[in-house]
Amino acid sequence: MKKMITTALIAVMSLTCLAQAKHEKQGKRDGHPMEKFTTEQRNQLMLKKMTLELDLTSSQQKEMSKMIAEESVKMEAHRAERKIKKEKLTSDQMFEMKIKMLDEQIAKKAKMKKILSSEQYVQWNKLKDQHHRGMRKHHSKSDKGTNSDGTKKEREIKK
Repeated sequence: MKKMITTALIAVMSLTCLAQAKHEKQGKRDGHPMEKFTTEQRNQLMLKKMTLELDLTSSQQKEMSKMIAEESVKMEAHRAERKIKKEKLTSDQMFEMKIKMLDEQIAKKAKMKKILSSEQYVQWNKLKDQHHRGMRKHHSKSDKGTNSDGTKKEREIKK
């Protein structure tokens, strides 16, 4: 009787482990929902979302559409470049990449100021900040074992 219970318990535990492993693999394969769309579809969705959130006029929509398309082309090129270069970046390369990214953010802010009214610009900044806070929260949950520089955190030993 004990052998049967032990065997059944082991079988249930092994099936549970297999199911969890399969579920984790499926989640990684699916990726982010936006990855399933084409570049044009993502651009359209972003434009529609911004139109709803900021109440854009038709001329603002045209300008935003151009800007979104330019940004997506840059992002696709950057992703392709990073896929090709799989080696770890040196500190100088990381510095240059961060400088380039910050310059692009400054340029985007300037473009947004030109396109949007002052009220829309304030609303856009609020939405952007909320999005960044959400991303930080999401990353902090998934990266509990790493520091901001990607190194492993050392465990504190409580006595």
